[in-house]
Amino acid sequence: MIPKFETQAIRTQTEQSQFQEHSSPLYLTSSFVFEDAEEMRASFAEEKERNIYSRFSNPNTSEFIQKVCQMEGAEDGVAFASGMGAVFGTFATFLNAGDHLISARAVFGSTHSLFTKYFPKWNIETSYFAVDQLDAVEDLIQENTRCIYVESPTNPGVDILDLEALGKIAKKHKLLFIVDNCFATPYLQTPIQFGADLVIHSATKLMDGQGRVLGGITVGKKELIRELYLFARNTGASLSPFNAWVLSKSLETLSVRVDRHCENALALAQKLEQLEETNWVKYPFLPSHPQYELAQKQMKQGGTIVSFELKGGVEAGRNFINKIQLCSLSANLGDSRTIVTHPASTTHSKLSTVDQLAVGITGGMIRLSVGLEHQEDIWNDLKQAITQ
Repeated sequence: MIPKFETQAIRTQTEQSQFQEHSSPLYLTSSFVFEDAEEMRASFAEEKERNIYSRFSNPNTSEFIQKVCQMEGAEDGVAFASGMGAVFGTFATFLNAGDHLISARAVFGSTHSLFTKYFPKWNIETSYFAVDQLDAVEDLIQENTRCIYVESPTNPGVDILDLEALGKIAKKHKLLFIVDNCFATPYLQTPIQFGADLVIHSATKLMDGQGRVLGGITVGKKELIRELYLFARNTGASLSPFNAWVLSKSLETLSVRVDRHCENALALAQKLEQLEETNWVKYPFLPSHPQYELAQKQMKQGGTIVSFELKGGVEAGRNFINKIQLCSLSANLGDSRTIVTHPASTTHSKLSTVDQLAVGITGGMIRLSVGLEHQEDIWNDLKQAITQ
């Protein structure tokens, strides 16, 4: 019998050393030694599977990868120094000069910058589709199209994309289907079961959960991960053993933390929806969410992010931020501490006003990353900042 999610997160560990430790130790070493010349030769020839150099692999990194693969239902994975390292590494591995990719328009600001500023230098083009216009995706496919990329839920608008429908389109046209699952985590959503070939995470967010370390990971089919691994080991964006150790330990409590995050988020979304000062509130498990039924189908719970728009535009957003007392003002999310962010002036400020509006980012929009504090304390802070 295969152990449950929570059990695998705790009991998947590196092999015990001669010291019989109960908790996996830190392997803070840049390299590993060999018994003799033949073992060294065989290791570099990949005839023998073992650790050689921590840029290639390390016991702590391997444990972290194994856990995420089990959670996502993936065959293999590669860990990176950050979430954007994973995003860039994945695209750089599978896209060539002259290729074309299709992406949902609602993507993280730095990912958008890759598509619009850097990829064009290599003659890689991007076509966008709106989150509510999946019927337009097939019309965007060209002879040189290589992949379809989405985030779901999206950042910061928490829109939900139909992963199963997109997976079928990708399979029909023999395209790679790549999903950023950062906002949901594998505890709430597993894109591979809906047809994703590769799944990306910024482990910096909910996987760490306490705002301590940076990390990223891409998991998926073994033959694809092999290509990605070779790119990663030769370009150097490797995850440090220390960060891998922290992240693996954090995964042990992922389910417990995310349950509380989601409980708090839903309750706060319901309260925000009742305030006269808000134009709208979006949370995947609110019945008013445009993709509520789809979210119920794809996700176990609604996630940790609530977005809402204050009446009064930019000035209302600025006043709200300045009045916050308990919650943190930060660009991070998925932390134990509740964080409020003004996307238009921070995380998505590099987008033009037109591009911001195209993905629902307005001057009065607030992204709320709900933490683990007592729900009442979070609400009291939000309410006073909005109503006073």
